[in-house]
Amino acid sequence: MLSILKDQGYRVTGPRRSIVDLLLKKESGFSVEEIVCELPDVGRATVYRTVKALVDAGVVCKLTLPDGAPTYSIARAEHHHHTVCVECGKVDEFSAAAIERFIRSVGEEISGNIVGHRMEFYTVCEACPNAAS
Repeated sequence: MLSILKDQGYRVTGPRRSIVDLLLKKESGFSVEEIVCELPDVGRATVYRTVKALVDAGVVCKLTLPDGAPTYSIARAEHHHHTVCVECGKVDEFSAAAIERFIRSVGEEISGNIVGHRMEFYTVCEACPNAAS
């Protein structure tokens, strides 16, 4: 991730290194405010700018929870979609050939070229106490 920031013209500073190191340890979704709280020695603006740069580079995904709050996750697969647990906020990635076929089919039915799309499924993950058996 640091090399991607450097390729985009950002200096690799200590605070940016701390942000990237923390993000790489994240197993699931996170908010920028969580990162701010976990790195009290790094300025809030630096955290927000760095996460935005990583989203713009495609190495961090920005998702929107059902309540409208943004959450983020590390992009671990090239082209993928997400599930977001509405109970605990856990974010997972998945790829599905059927979805890609559907998107190609939709592309044939609409005018213009599809240049992007987003797909998120909101779930209650198996680890949550309210998960259906």
